[in-house]
Amino acid sequence: MGVTFVAVRVYRDRGPASVVRFLVDSGATYTVLPWRTWRRLGLRPRRTIELTLADGTVVRRRVSDCRFLFRGIDAPSPVVLGERNDAALLGIVTLENLGLVLNPFERTLTPMRLLLAAAG
Repeated sequence: MGVTFVAVRVYRDRGPASVVRFLVDSGATYTVLPWRTWRRLGLRPRRTIELTLADGTVVRRRVSDCRFLFRGIDAPSPVVLGERNDAALLGIVTLENLGLVLNPFERTLTPMRLLLAAAG
């Protein structure tokens, strides 16, 4: 299994922006913004959550919101406010908000097939 990195513009509404090189992690629920990035953007924590790492360790991290721009697609998403040594990870919630999926064979992000169910 290979790894996939993408450069994504992140920003706060009516605030500064930054381009971040993310590791696409389809096993991660939330996106993690590096400490320097979220501080530069001026993001503020909205809540604290517990996350389980791949090795089973449970950590607490603060969460905020920001916007993501990738290939002309702009969407908001919750983000984990990384601590000083946390890596930039692009998680599934942000990918879904952008309408993208990871193609594991080509290691690229592609538009997801969106479905709408009719009630009645």
